[in-house]
Amino acid sequence: MSTDTTASVSTHILDTSIGRPAGGVAVTLAARGGSDAEWVALGGSATDADGRCKDLPALPEGTTHVRLDFEVETYFSKNRAEAQQDAPRVRDSGAFFPEVAITFAVAPGEHYHVPLLLNPFGYSVYRGS
Repeated sequence: MSTDTTASVSTHILDTSIGRPAGGVAVTLAARGGSDAEWVALGGSATDADGRCKDLPALPEGTTHVRLDFEVETYFSKNRAEAQQDAPRVRDSGAFFPEVAITFAVAPGEHYHVPLLLNPFGYSVYRGS
């Protein structure tokens, strides 16, 4: 939850290769206070069956930049057989992108929902609502 002095972050993942939420993806959160500051790991969580990560750590006061790291290689390795039902020709094992790191700027008092649209060979993100 954001306050007047902090921002807040949430995310979800949709696996566009199968048109379903991506559950069980590990997500870690890091923050820094300024472009030259060191990243501070705040902790993480995993997406639920609906692809949502509802319990990311709160951001500390003074946060100006946030980084979300999504560990997608394990997800695709575990779900490869299911994804191939819709695309029976085996292309590669695992994922072309084993992890996805998204970095963005934040302002105090704002909430940032950052969805990840994911498939084994590409991804897209945007600021949601």
